[in-house]
Amino acid sequence: MAVEIKCKLLDKLAVQSGTSARGPWSKQDFIVETIEQYPRKICMNVWGQDKVNELAQYNAGEMLTVSVNIESREFNGRWYTDVRAWRIQREAQEKAQMPEQGDPFMNVSAMDAEDDGGDLPF
Repeated sequence: MAVEIKCKLLDKLAVQSGTSARGPWSKQDFIVETIEQYPRKICMNVWGQDKVNELAQYNAGEMLTVSVNIESREFNGRWYTDVRAWRIQREAQEKAQMPEQGDPFMNVSAMDAEDDGGDLPF
């Protein structure tokens, strides 16, 4: 499943690395906050030294568009979910403004509103 999330980078956690049977590996977790009326915090990760180096060029507070794959796996009767980023891009400044908390209509997209002659249903 591939998902694109517009968000603000809050924090980058320490790089984790080690050696497996397939060779050396590295990964880094990072925390973002979604851009919507009720923002949510999400812990994502990047795998591989190239992606860790790419994440290093972004700073806390920057507005990003992150493409992720979401996958869950079962191990010993428990489920674990992984949100792995595979593309990170800076969001354009004029589009990256967070909506006012008091205005619930800022996040209505063109798909949410149909043109029915201009009359409101209430």
